[in-house]
Amino acid sequence: MSVVVVGAGLSGVACAREVARAGLPVKVLDRAHTVGGRMASSPHDGRPVDMGAAYFTVRDPEFAEVVAGWRSAGLARPWTAEMAVLAHGDRSRSAGPMRWAAPRGLRSLVAALAEDLDVELDHEVKRVEEGPRVDGEPADVVVLAMPDPQALRVLAPGLGAVALTSGRPWRPVLTVAAGFPTREWPELSAAFVNDHPVLTLVADDGARRGDGVPVLVAHTTSAVARAHDADPAGAIPTVVEAVCALLGLSEEPVWTDAHRWRFAAPELDRAEPFHLGEDGIGLAGDGWGSSRIETAWRSGTLLGREIVKRLQR
Repeated sequence: MSVVVVGAGLSGVACAREVARAGLPVKVLDRAHTVGGRMASSPHDGRPVDMGAAYFTVRDPEFAEVVAGWRSAGLARPWTAEMAVLAHGDRSRSAGPMRWAAPRGLRSLVAALAEDLDVELDHEVKRVEEGPRVDGEPADVVVLAMPDPQALRVLAPGLGAVALTSGRPWRPVLTVAAGFPTREWPELSAAFVNDHPVLTLVADDGARRGDGVPVLVAHTTSAVARAHDADPAGAIPTVVEAVCALLGLSEEPVWTDAHRWRFAAPELDRAEPFHLGEDGIGLAGDGWGSSRIETAWRSGTLLGREIVKRLQR
């Protein structure tokens, strides 16, 4: 029996871990150079900057055990339970669950879970067909751990998973990071930005990482992301200007970076945590449930357990 997981983000790696734990052969394939998916971190000045998810929260007791392991290994740290809210020139605070961060970048958490797995990077899957088959190679189960539109690109017409991944709108986001000469903004962990034409969230990456380095990371509105889809770097001046105006900054950044997330989050949540068809094709990710890092872990973990049950019958 063999299982192929396409996508080395958190959901794909969590799924593969459950399968491997049961002693079944499983391989993870990803077209990227590193694991992590949308928990991506980019290196700047010798330190990682989170360019995807801003943080994660913990509700599920089993996920809490995973997070405890990350924490004891020095990979995760409680960050803040309070977010600033910036709107129309006013600043308020919003209490909520503890937000967690990763000193070495969120990607390091996925890398830790993937350590003992068979992961092949720089491998782009072209087609998943009936059988199931991955680019012509047979498998007992094939998992697509990715946003619906990306899964749809590789699914052969007529497969049951096609209907599940079609016609569901997704919101794009651009992430812009900027390193400044000094930290001249007021104390800020992260802020929701309401009713702004450019920004939805700004995070202090030095506070998030715990090293105090003057780096801000901004997430844009979907409108800005769509307008700059073909040229993400073209949005940098607009985003930097908006951040400086919002926080009253006088200094220009010494470096900037931009990353496009075409499928950052679905417009609507799903009630089901994953899909596993009778044809042996599974779907998982943070699009199965509410769009959170914890959702991605839970989706992949539960799908992995269901795969084990099916193959061990």
